[in-house]
Amino acid sequence: MTARILVVDDIPANVRLLEVRLLAEYFEVLTATNGPDAIETCENGKVDVVLLDAMMPDMDGFEVCRRLKSDPATSHIPVVMITALDQVSDRVRGLEAGADDFLTKPVNDLQLMTRVKSLVRLKSLTDELRLRASTTRNIGIEELLSRNFASEDTAPKVLLIDERISSVERIQKMLRDRADLDVTSDPHAGFFQAAETSYECVMISTAFANFDPLRLCSQLRSLDRTRFVPIILLAEAGEEERIIRGLELGINDYLMRPIDQQELTARLRTQVRRKRYNDQLRASVTQTIEMAVTDGLTGLHNRRYLDSHLQTLFDRAVARRRPLSVMITDLDRFKSINDAHGHDGGDEVLREFARRLRKNVRGIDLACRFGGEEFVVVMPDTEGSVAEKVAERIRAEIAQAPFAIGPDGKTIEVTVSVGVSSVLKGMDTVAALMKRADLALYEAKSGGRNRVVAKAA
Repeated sequence: MTARILVVDDIPANVRLLEVRLLAEYFEVLTATNGPDAIETCENGKVDVVLLDAMMPDMDGFEVCRRLKSDPATSHIPVVMITALDQVSDRVRGLEAGADDFLTKPVNDLQLMTRVKSLVRLKSLTDELRLRASTTRNIGIEELLSRNFASEDTAPKVLLIDERISSVERIQKMLRDRADLDVTSDPHAGFFQAAETSYECVMISTAFANFDPLRLCSQLRSLDRTRFVPIILLAEAGEEERIIRGLELGINDYLMRPIDQQELTARLRTQVRRKRYNDQLRASVTQTIEMAVTDGLTGLHNRRYLDSHLQTLFDRAVARRRPLSVMITDLDRFKSINDAHGHDGGDEVLREFARRLRKNVRGIDLACRFGGEEFVVVMPDTEGSVAEKVAERIRAEIAQAPFAIGPDGKTIEVTVSVGVSSVLKGMDTVAALMKRADLALYEAKSGGRNRVVAKAA
């Protein structure tokens, strides 16, 4: 696992100590001795995790963290606060500043590496989602990244899998009013429960008498529905090797018994905040991809989607030796509609035409706005003669019922010309199929409009 780690401390010896440890694990290490330099490095370079000393002159680590987390350009970078004293107040200050984790000096090697590796994995996921978001452009990424999920009041839904009653009761008491906690003592039942319920974190005890908890961790990571659910391992003293193996399998964090309430709350809060952030980012990417292939005016698929999906439908039809037909429609004299009623009136006509078009085709048919006033319908498993009848039905419905436009509901007459073509047996291509439909449409337009023409070859 390679990543770039920024170590920030005003004491050179502390910087060097952390640098040596991280270099031994093949991380790339950047250093800064004050807050402004740390912020500049994060703004200008690719930083995966920041290890930030809390106590520094002029600008302390809490202020540095606050500034990094308030800037959309750097808010996604995980920050680990390093404090000299194991004080609850320091942890609370760090969390309020937006820190993702915290360590206490002197820093334990296992804690250092496990926290860093866990956050690097999370950062890698976030980077991938951000990259997808940036390539889709119209996503509102600034607004998304500026949201502070840590401050959300909604209690996280958490699953605890632990067979020791005393341990369960203690954790239930710790998380009362802080989490919506479900409990199961059976790891097999816990797996199915986690798969069937939308949990924001799963905590797994290592203290099972006859079951390997890491097998459960592995199963959760291999299942699509639980792949991104944070897992916190509740381990016993002396289980360092098991913790390391668990981190390799993909657990996000761990706690050592006896469990401290403040640390449990803080680590749970960190994992939930990160999950909510990535869930929002992933949902936004999905929405943006949908927007990228949908025509905003009519709600039909757009030409981009048609260009990518028509080839798939064509190849499937040829491979299965099944028919496939295409119709291209064009609203007659649409420019005169825009000229007489403005673009708002023209938009109303396009929306109503799309509604009627959708009503007259099947769910398996692909209806797209091709551009301007042209629409394309791809009809799988449809012979040319049937497609011609469908096209005639659409033409007749458009011509028979006037279109209402404007706030007063004024109606206008609208007609449409349609060209139809079908896949030919033998050598044929998508380009040739579309060309035949386009030529048929041209004949319909030049032959007087408001008619359907089919091209067999």
